[in-house]
Amino acid sequence: MAVMDKIVIANRGEIALRIYRACKALGIRTVAVHSTVDRNLKHVALADESVCIGPAPGAESYLNVPAIIAATEVTDAVAVHPGYGFLAENADFAERVEESGFIFIGPRPETIRLMGDKVSAIEAMKAAGVPCVPGSDGPLGNDPEEIAAMARKIGFPVIIKAAAGGGGRGMRVVHEEKDLVNALQLTRQEAGAAFGDDTVYMEKYLTNPRHIEIQVLADQHGNAVHLGERDCSTQRRHQKVIEEAPAPGITPEQRAEIGGVCVEACKRIDYRGAGTFEFLYDDGQFYFIEMNTRIQVEHPVTERITGTDLIREQILVAAGEKLSFTQDDIQIRGHAIECRINAEDPETFMPCPGTIDAFHTPGGPGIRVDSHIYDGYRVPPNYDSMIAKIIAHGHDRASAIARMRVALDEMVLGGIKSNIALHQWLLQDPGFCKGGFNIHYLEKRLKERGGAEE
Repeated sequence: MAVMDKIVIANRGEIALRIYRACKALGIRTVAVHSTVDRNLKHVALADESVCIGPAPGAESYLNVPAIIAATEVTDAVAVHPGYGFLAENADFAERVEESGFIFIGPRPETIRLMGDKVSAIEAMKAAGVPCVPGSDGPLGNDPEEIAAMARKIGFPVIIKAAAGGGGRGMRVVHEEKDLVNALQLTRQEAGAAFGDDTVYMEKYLTNPRHIEIQVLADQHGNAVHLGERDCSTQRRHQKVIEEAPAPGITPEQRAEIGGVCVEACKRIDYRGAGTFEFLYDDGQFYFIEMNTRIQVEHPVTERITGTDLIREQILVAAGEKLSFTQDDIQIRGHAIECRINAEDPETFMPCPGTIDAFHTPGGPGIRVDSHIYDGYRVPPNYDSMIAKIIAHGHDRASAIARMRVALDEMVLGGIKSNIALHQWLLQDPGFCKGGFNIHYLEKRLKERGGAEE
């Protein structure tokens, strides 16, 4: 591991601490880069070195490419781990890292670029034999008649999506042909304003979809594996709330088939590192929607059911080593559920930053908590509101749910508001406990109970 003797952790919060721990276990020294408001983060205190890279706004710190490159240079680090969010899927950043002579712990820049544009990603996946949602097979032109004919062929309802979109933005559902032109114009405007690219495409809108994703790992020697699927259908406004693995109702045969397709696609595009193929699953069919070329927030549930350390594998693969296991070595054991704990009002979902004056993490068999917070920590208003992840693992889904209920009841978080109460309610909900619901289920239940879903 001499080639990886020091790594810059180009992120913050729980994922930065998670990367630090993986590095520490591998005997790798770490450099924590941080904003002025984050100098008291746990991983900053624990890392071998730390460098302030700018003020609180993300655009001036965690998205400040020159500052991160400079921090890597001045500390004599050899690699950069981007975590998730911020610059993790920025091909230009990955390119700058490699052009500066450092190792980017992630896919090659050209792969990130290919999969970051949804149109080119879908084209690549179709060529690789990955099942995709019926759609325009490329960017939409400017001829209203041609677009209307295409929509009729696909079948209403359809959804207009921004090619450079993400996070639930830049998409609009159209139920009738008379609304098509207006929806197209609005989505183009929104895409141009939000992403600097008004390219849009069209897909069939699935009415009862689940969100199921496949975790993959690939090295630089042509080896690739999948580690099963996760069900991320518990969503609010396209943002995941609870994730679990394996997905309820997916058979071992289905897992092997779709996982095998993803592995072959990795080999075809010469993928490197950890990645996730995201699918909509409707009426027994998988439909590719996008690939995340990074580690996911929900990676711990896969780690629990497979016994793997995905961050460790990311680092070893980037160092040029072969995967430490084959597909036959990967066995699915039990069931795992992850609850995202956010500093937000459980009724209005508005972020609630502030100082934590009491914090106690749950424990017991099968419980894992990934969090960077502590007593006295001040949650800043500048970043995502997620402050912890509770992961419960059991021999089956029912036991994982039972353990999560205990963990949520045991968690103490004082001084700020959080969404713990939302999770407690959800873990008692009959529909959630049954499993296999679609991506609209949570919003539907929130409206039924009078939640803030305007």
